[in-house]
Amino acid sequence: MLMKWLSKDQALTRLSLKNPVHFLALGFGSGLAAKAPGTFGTIAAIPLYLLMAPLPLAWYIGLTLVSVFAGFYICGKAAHDMGVHDHGAIVWDEVAGLLITMIAAPAGWIWLLVGFGLFRFFDIIKPWPIRWLDAKVEGGFGIMIDDVLAGVFAFICLQGLVWCVS
Repeated sequence: MLMKWLSKDQALTRLSLKNPVHFLALGFGSGLAAKAPGTFGTIAAIPLYLLMAPLPLAWYIGLTLVSVFAGFYICGKAAHDMGVHDHGAIVWDEVAGLLITMIAAPAGWIWLLVGFGLFRFFDIIKPWPIRWLDAKVEGGFGIMIDDVLAGVFAFICLQGLVWCVS
């Protein structure tokens, strides 16, 4: 069934979930969702966030930076292999964006849901300069930078909300 659906998109047939770079680029397979792959990619980031959340802040930030810098290569390589600049199935940028959003977030599902909503809002709406970067910057960096910035915007808003309720 999955392969039948994948065969309709020739770019996806050029990837393999057995390839670690492709597996990560596709958000552990979540980017293969027929509808809203970015949202599913963000959902796939939640278990990773939950594993990282108890870490000391410096470790959390360090691993988040690794996810961003590795994402430049991961997304660029998958896009190159697919022959498509920013295919919707490439969702590692959403994974990194949610991790950025959740830096220093308070524990609790409500904060995770608010962070998730804020990140998806900025990723979908793409206010300036996110939309401009999305349109103008190429390669793995271009795929990642709009979601990195959406994560920064969402982080600022989330921290503002935390400050308001404290």
